[in-house]
Formats: sequence, structure tokens, C-alpha cells
Amino acid sequence: MSEIVDPYILSPDKIKSPPTTFRGRLKFLGPSFVLSASIVGSGELIATTTLGAEAGFITFWVIIVSCLVKVAVQLEFGKHSILTGETAMQAFNKLPGPQFGKAKWTVWTVLGVMIIKLLQVGGIVGGVAIILNIISPQISIPFFAFGIAVVVALMIYKGYYNFIERFSLVMIGFFTLFTFASLYFLKFTTYQISLEDIWSGLQFNLPKEAVVVAIGAFGITGVGGDEIIHYNYWCLEKGYASFVGENDNSEEWRDRAYGWIKVMKLDAIVAMCVYTSVTAAFYLLGAAVLHAQGSIPEGYAMIETLSAMYTESLGPHAKTAFLIGSFITLFSTLFAALAAWTRQISDIFGQIGLINFSDYHIRKKTVAILAWIIPLLWALVFVFIKLPVLMVITGGIVGSFLLFLVVYAVLHFRYVRLNPLFKPSIYYDVVLWLSILSIIAVGVLGILKFFG
Repeated sequence: MSEIVDPYILSPDKIKSPPTTFRGRLKFLGPSFVLSASIVGSGELIATTTLGAEAGFITFWVIIVSCLVKVAVQLEFGKHSILTGETAMQAFNKLPGPQFGKAKWTVWTVLGVMIIKLLQVGGIVGGVAIILNIISPQISIPFFAFGIAVVVALMIYKGYYNFIERFSLVMIGFFTLFTFASLYFLKFTTYQISLEDIWSGLQFNLPKEAVVVAIGAFGITGVGGDEIIHYNYWCLEKGYASFVGENDNSEEWRDRAYGWIKVMKLDAIVAMCVYTSVTAAFYLLGAAVLHAQGSIPEGYAMIETLSAMYTESLGPHAKTAFLIGSFITLFSTLFAALAAWTRQISDIFGQIGLINFSDYHIRKKTVAILAWIIPLLWALVFVFIKLPVLMVITGGIVGSFLLFLVVYAVLHFRYVRLNPLFKPSIYYDVVLWLSILSIIAVGVLGILKFFG
């Protein structure tokens, strides 16, 4: 599919009839690939395995719930994007509440959260730098950190969606296969996993000593609050809203909207299947190997500790493959995160009045400038703090709180702004509310246990 010149502007010449078959819908998947590239990285490789290492199998349920429950909220976000053509921050700026300057409190809150989440992505930059330092120890970790920031900036600053989508798909493939191979070969070691082990992790227990990591893992695994927001931009740039066109209250518009929402739902479900299975595999590796060894990934030794999951099951030669695979996985997160951050911050700047986001050329220039500034800030934060695991977990905790704001937005989309023609079934509402209540319950439970 050719690149849409400006997918944020709806016009009659972009309208396209939706595919009517399952095979046809598969051809228009894509936002899920970018989202998965972001998810299958820091959450799985660092936060998930750290939780498994600290708690063992007992908190396996946190990972499964985290991956499954948030997809309904993601679907509601995607549906709003298609029906309105609004960007995430345009939609947030229409939520109820006080306004400061030209932007609502919601927009300012998201900006504040993103500033704190510099820690999280800075930790991922650190992980990549540590991997490269292990391969080439004569070059310092800070040098690699700034070097990788420059590389990812070069790849993103032009901001073409099709390139982002295709590169994301390639990056997640290799390490996914490698992780499942490692999990399979555990059966031939002393760390083999039994059904009793897995069952013990599905009893909804949450030890107090694992609360902080569990909250972080819940916020960062599956679709986090920021990824749900970012899904808006990828749905728009894939062209879903442009294909539907502006609402002219015609039957043709309604039929197109129904059709493209079906494509979006399939896209989101495919992503959920991918990241849930991969996340579960990462967690089980951490619980089986690292917990048994009493090894907790931390500091500059993080990558060496994590590599034990692979060398124990595949042999010492697997360390090289692990380093290559973990580099690809973490780099995929940096790549997808930077692509999303440049768009979201540009959108925020548009809402607070710093730029005209609707102007294609101004937006592209802003994205290009941010593509250089943001990764250099990530690298600077890491070089200053030097604690990649703590940085990633901290970002995950902040992501858990961001989910509350996302839930607030979704409730407004569903019960205030939803076009009556698209009122969902009772079954869908039940699933949505299960998703919302699960997010709230885990967040509140974590806060009570942490401060209790």
C-alpha cells in the first residue's frame, strides 16, 4: 500500500471500500506490528523477566492479565480514531476538566508523564549500550549510548510510516523464535517447567515483596497506557480513518466505518496473540532459571544475568545469539518508541499552541527535529543514572498510572462521544468493563499493598 501523503487530513480522494473477507483484512494489518515492536522489548526482556526472577512462578497471572485485559480499551481507542479522525491529543483536549492556556489538564498530564518516562526508554538505551559493550569492551558504554541514539534518530527523522511498519515486523520475528526455542529446550535441563509450576502462578497471589515490580510489569507488558495512546497514530497513518472519510451521515459512510473497524479489531487481536504468548515465554524463562539461581537483573550486569536464561537451556554458545537477539529486541523498542514519541509530542505542541499540527510541513519538520532531540535525552538520562532495570521499572509504574487517564478517556469516548449508530452489544460492553475494572483493581491493589 502506497504512503498516504497526509493521513491526518480526511478528504474524499482517500476514501477506500473496506475488505469483506478475512484474507482481505489481513492485507491491511500493520499498526499491530509497530505496537508489537514497541511491546516486545523493554517489557518482555527486562520487566517481565525481572518479575519472574524476583517472584518465581507465583505472579505469572499478573503477566497474563496485563496482556489480555487492556485490549478492549485499545479497541475503543482505535474505534474513536476511525470514527472521528482525531489524533490522541486532539481527543484528550476535548475531555472534561480544567484548561490551562490552550490545552486541557489531560494534555498537560500526558506531557508530564512522558517527561518521567524518559527514564524508561533511557534504560532501554542503556541495555543496548551494555550489549554492544560486551561485544566490544574497548568502547565505553556511554559512547555506545549516544551512538545508538544517533542511529535510531537517523532511521526515524524522515518519519515514513511504511518503513516503520515493515522494519518493526522484521525486528520482532527473530527474537520471538529464539525465545520460544529457549523455553522448549529447558525441558532438557534441571530448570524444566512442570504444569504444577504454571498452575501455582495462576492462583492470583501477589506477595508484598513483588508488588513494585508487579505494578511496573503490569504497566509495561501488553499494551501500556502510552502504547494505547500511540495506537491512535498508527491507525491514522495506516489510513483507516482516511479510508472511511468524514462523517456525512450517509449509509455509505456507516458501512465503510463498520468495515474498517473490523480490520482494526483484527489488527489489535493479532497483536494481542503475539505479545501475550511472547510475554508468557519471557516470564517463564525468568521464573524457571533466574529465580532458581537467585539472580536478579540489575545495573550494568543486567544483560549478563539475563543471558543465563539462554545459556542454561541452549548452551554457552547461545550467549552470542542472545546478545544479537536482545539487541534486536531492545532496538525495536527504541525504534518504535521514537517513531511514536515524535508524533505524540508534536501533537501535544499543537494542542498547547506551539505549532500548527494540522500543517503538514510544520508537523514533518517538528517530527524530524524531535527525532534527534528525544534519543539524545534518553542517552543523557541513562549515562547520568546508570541503573537500566530501575529506570525501566519506574517507567512501567508511571505507565500504570497513565492507564487510569486512558480509562477516563475511553469512558468519555464510549458514553459521551460515541456515534449512536455504533453502539456496541451488551457482550462488548461487558468485556470493556471487565477490562476497565481489572486495570483499576490492579492499580489500586498495587498502591494499597505498596503503601500498606
